[in-house]
Amino acid sequence: MSHRLRMVFIPAGLVCVLALALTTGFPTGGSMGALAMTGVATPVGDVETLPTLDGKPPLLIGHRGASGYLPEHTLEAYQLAMTQGADVIEPDFISTKDGVLIARHDPNLGTSTDVANRPEFADRMRVDWPVDGEKQTGWFAHDFTLAEIKTLGTIITDPERPQQNNGKFRIATLQEIIDLVKTQSAKLGRTVVIYPETKNPSYHRDLGLPLEDRLIAALNAAGWNSRSAPVFVQSFEPGSLKEMRSKGLKTRTVQLVDGADIDLKTGKITYAIPFDRPYDWCKSGDPRLFADMVKPAGLAEIRSYADGIGVWKPYIVPVKGQVDAAGQLVDVNGDGKVDLRDAVTKPPTSLVAKAHKQGLFVHVFTFRNEQRRLASSYRGDPQAEYLQFFQLGVDGVFSEFPDTAVMARAAFLREFGR
Repeated sequence: MSHRLRMVFIPAGLVCVLALALTTGFPTGGSMGALAMTGVATPVGDVETLPTLDGKPPLLIGHRGASGYLPEHTLEAYQLAMTQGADVIEPDFISTKDGVLIARHDPNLGTSTDVANRPEFADRMRVDWPVDGEKQTGWFAHDFTLAEIKTLGTIITDPERPQQNNGKFRIATLQEIIDLVKTQSAKLGRTVVIYPETKNPSYHRDLGLPLEDRLIAALNAAGWNSRSAPVFVQSFEPGSLKEMRSKGLKTRTVQLVDGADIDLKTGKITYAIPFDRPYDWCKSGDPRLFADMVKPAGLAEIRSYADGIGVWKPYIVPVKGQVDAAGQLVDVNGDGKVDLRDAVTKPPTSLVAKAHKQGLFVHVFTFRNEQRRLASSYRGDPQAEYLQFFQLGVDGVFSEFPDTAVMARAAFLREFGR
């Protein structure tokens, strides 16, 4: 999910963090006030339904596990997410040289493992290797067998998150994640949902390592290939979702919608390779952008092959910086740089309502706690951001800090007398 930030946003922590993470809290005083900030009237007392598509509480999706605390896409991160109360865990899948699906956000292992420090793999480095139209330098999973990949340690790439667990956890396979979810669902006494993504599917198909058949086979073997199965299957490429449907996938499916960046001067989403369009559109010569997916015609098209959309936050709540008389962005907080902390939220779009009208649920990515990732309107309180989106009727949120999401949803439900 959200490949837009792949080089920056990753997790941290260890088993000892279980205690720390579960006791980490954020002040709720500002959060409760956020309900008023949304501009949406808050019902009082008993109500039959919430503003979600199905009237049920929004889902809390552990983005790459509890990746705000532990290395992403590891069994430890998924375990922590479930322990903290996530309803769903979200793994991205790529392929090894021997065709095993492993949980990584990028085919380039240099972004999230210690492979660069492993002299035995020095000769595997590729320079200017094309991935979805972008040239990358690093070590790529398709050059490694599963046995080799299992020797690598996962690392934290976000400098604001704890670094002490680099190298301690291993990359997880699809089968290991399925086994963990089944075991933990039984232990916790509640059904945990898995939300696999086919990552860079055209790229893998061109390598002769297609993802779709292996994912379907694993879900069949798990007894999870049905509409009622605890599964959402997601992809940025419509062709991948359509192919899986044609090959017998019966689970709920989700079309992801991304963008490259935000122009804080205008508040508009920008589009640049490889975050301008699905790569299968690029290969086929389709000139449309991700932006076209959230137009009425785009939503209607998505409804023909998917059950919901997974969209980047600015499609629902735009943000914009302050511009001076010379047309330059203003460093409002005086910290020497202009970022989201200098921006304010703008009136929400009608995307949630339009998607719901088409019968599509709406999941939103990605919620994080760091101050630099929060618009000034939220006053430094990550719960305030969740609360605004919950009020707007989103059906689920991808969070790297599931414990914060749990607290925010509890506050939201209290406002509805739940």
